[in-house]
Amino acid sequence: MTATAAAIEVENLEKRFADIRAVDGVSFTVRRGGTTALLGGNGAGKTTTLSILLGILLPTGGRVRVLGEDMLTNRHRVLPRINFSSPYVDLPHRLTVRENLTVYAHLYRLPRPAARIAEVARQFAIGDLMARPAGKLSAGQKTRVALAKALLNEPELLMLDEPTASLDPDTADWVRSSFQDYQRRTGATLLLASHNMTEVERLCDDVLIMKQGRIVDAGSPRMLLDRYGRETMEEVFLDIARRPDDLGSSAA
Repeated sequence: MTATAAAIEVENLEKRFADIRAVDGVSFTVRRGGTTALLGGNGAGKTTTLSILLGILLPTGGRVRVLGEDMLTNRHRVLPRINFSSPYVDLPHRLTVRENLTVYAHLYRLPRPAARIAEVARQFAIGDLMARPAGKLSAGQKTRVALAKALLNEPELLMLDEPTASLDPDTADWVRSSFQDYQRRTGATLLLASHNMTEVERLCDDVLIMKQGRIVDAGSPRMLLDRYGRETMEEVFLDIARRPDDLGSSAA
């Protein structure tokens, strides 16, 4: 994969916390314009990897390029072009929805913040929530607001950590459709960490599977199903998760 075709390029990435290797020599690419899943059990290293890609954590070793820029030296050029959403990261509870979105609009230096906020409010049907404190929203309302925040700057790269966790099936389906509509409209790249294998099969072109801080297999959902002789990605995930500590094929 050439640099121009890659939204994310990771080479020999390492992250150690004292004696713990949370990420252990990981290398992978995420192609532009596609949706890639980053899978693995709890403690596999997914969240640490996402945090490094977002510039929140500094790696112990290795090289990371996002949208063609080195994240160690030029992340200030990258951050305005990306965004992130997770149900585990709340917006400030005391601020209203409008205040929260206004803060983020200024952080992203949007040229017409009020107009853009009004646009995402219409798009995600949160107009009646704008004056409400973020801490007073239901789970479904928080999800719509978080999605509006994540797309506020129309990111070229959107990273998602369990975006539909704890949502009812109807709301979860609406969220997935919103991601697909946004991607079709803009050509954005999506990187998705999820435990929902049905979601992965529906949304993702490529899959990276982590175990014990390493990439142990990779491919399209169809390739992985064929490789393991399984009918669903959940069965593939369980095969890899329950395998002894051989760390698999290291296909990435």
